[in-house]
Amino acid sequence: MRRISLTFLTALLLGATTAWATPHDDADAAYQRKDYATALRIFRPMAAQGDVSAQFLLGEMYSEGRGVSQDYAEALTWFRLAAVQGDAVAQYNVGAMYYDGKGVTQDYAEAVKWYRLAVAQGIARAQYDLGTMYYEGKGVTQDYAEAVKWFMLAAAQGYASAQYNLGHMYDDGQGVVQDYAEAVKWYRLAAAQGDASAQRNLGVMYYNGRGVVQDYVRAHMWLNIEAVKGNAGAVKNRDVVAKKMTTQQIAEAQKLARECQARNFKGCD
Repeated sequence: MRRISLTFLTALLLGATTAWATPHDDADAAYQRKDYATALRIFRPMAAQGDVSAQFLLGEMYSEGRGVSQDYAEALTWFRLAAVQGDAVAQYNVGAMYYDGKGVTQDYAEAVKWYRLAVAQGIARAQYDLGTMYYEGKGVTQDYAEAVKWFMLAAAQGYASAQYNLGHMYDDGQGVVQDYAEAVKWYRLAAAQGDASAQRNLGVMYYNGRGVVQDYVRAHMWLNIEAVKGNAGAVKNRDVVAKKMTTQQIAEAQKLARECQARNFKGCD
C-alpha cells in the first residue's frame, strides 16, 4: 500500500467581485504576480486582526518560503489560527504538519484529530490520509474496514490514489471480501487518471484473468505503458506476457498503448 508524500494544500485566490479594489484584492493580486513582499505587507496586519484567508496565506508563505525565510513553526502558527476558525484546508495542513513533524514534534494522534475536522468538511486529501492512517495503524488502532470507508469517500471525489488503494484492498481482501471484479473497477478508475501502480496492476489482472477475461493484449498494453517509462518491474512483467503472444498480438498491444497514451489514458479499457 502506497502513501504519497504529504504536501500542503493551497488556497484558491479569487479576483475582485466589487467595483473597487479592497486591500484583500490588492494582496491577492500581489500574491498572484509573485510580489510576495507587497502581499506580506498587506496580509500580516489583516491576519493579526483575525482575517482567516490572510492567516492561511501567511501560513502558506512561511511553509513555502515565499517572501520570507521558510519557517514551518511560523507556518503552523498561522495555519492553526485559520484552522480554529473552521478553514478546512488549514485544518488539513495542520494535520499534515503533525504527521510529518514539520514545525512541531511528530504526533500521529494529533494529526488524526485535525484530519477528522477536515474530513467533516469533505476534503478528499484528508479522507485519503485518514484512511492511510487506519491502514497503517498510525495514531489509531489499525482497522482495514475503517480504511476502506475513508478511501471510498476520497475515491468517490475522484482521488486517484484512493481509487488505487481500494483496488488493492479488494484484490487482497483487506477490510472487504476479496473481489477481483471490484478490484479491477477501482484500478480502471485510477489508471484512467494516470496512476502508474493501477496501470501496472490492471495489466497483471488481465494476464491472470482475475476479475476480467484473460487478455494478453490488454495485459501487454498496460504493462508496456509503464515499461516504456523505464519501470523495471513493468518491463519484466511485460516480457513475461510477450512470451505467450504472437508477433501480431504484440504489435496490436503496442498500438493500443500508443493510442492510450495519446488519449491521456482515457477510454483505454
